[in-house]
Amino acid sequence: MEEWLAQLEAVRGLSPRTITAYRRDVSGYLGFLALHNGGPAGRAALGRVGTAEARAWMARERGRGLGPRSMSRALSAVKSFHAWLAEAQGIEAPAVTATRGPRVKPRLPRPVAPDAARALIAAVAAQSLEPWIAARDVAVVTLLYGGGLRISEALGLRQADAPLPASLRIRGKGGRERMVPVLPAVRAAVEHYRDLCPFEPGAQAPLFLGQRGGALNPRLVQKAMAAARMQLGLPATATPHALRHSFATHLLEAGGDLRTIQELLGHASLATTQVYTGVDQVRLMEAYAAAHPKARG
Repeated sequence: MEEWLAQLEAVRGLSPRTITAYRRDVSGYLGFLALHNGGPAGRAALGRVGTAEARAWMARERGRGLGPRSMSRALSAVKSFHAWLAEAQGIEAPAVTATRGPRVKPRLPRPVAPDAARALIAAVAAQSLEPWIAARDVAVVTLLYGGGLRISEALGLRQADAPLPASLRIRGKGGRERMVPVLPAVRAAVEHYRDLCPFEPGAQAPLFLGQRGGALNPRLVQKAMAAARMQLGLPATATPHALRHSFATHLLEAGGDLRTIQELLGHASLATTQVYTGVDQVRLMEAYAAAHPKARG
């Protein structure tokens, strides 16, 4: 299993959090096989796993309270492990890789409206009495909304990346690189923060610094957003990541095409980006229900 995980990390560039989840899922699966078969899951036992064993494991996991989404992820990890066993070790268990997981209803993103996004950015500026910290937080959330970045991507920027160029090269999930246009408002917010920042770190230091000059903890950005949304009366779903959803949704509403939005977000699959069409459809139906005379009848 450790060889498989090392291969995933090196070749597919999976994050440490994903590797930890995969290790936990497959360890639980191997533990189940050991109990089910009355002995450790060695080469022979792994090659004999069939549909009955796979379904029994899934039933055990569902009985432990695992939801459809978590079950689907665990099954994906187990299938990946068996696919690697077949390719690297010659241990084939085709019944496992053919097992179908639970049907998972796509979870629609919850963006905030354009005026709410602007209000959030303005409110974040009032969450700190220290001017440079307020400017820093505003720069981060402006970057999330204006560029569609994940918070980890924004906080991964270095001093050498500033002043921000017209297009920024971002390395996202799975090591995928993408080019993100930098809006003038984003550049101005970052430069304002840099003008006020009291530290002079080296080129390879983080662009966004904490109070003592170290790397900024993402939790502090989340706290600033939480205070801002409470001030504005917005729901708990108005998080830093919701600004990334807002970036994509507002582009789609303005006529942006899915393929371009996919590239800007750094999604590996267009299917991932297509969830935003569901958001657009929901808003269309809400507008219809509110405005059409027949809908009110």
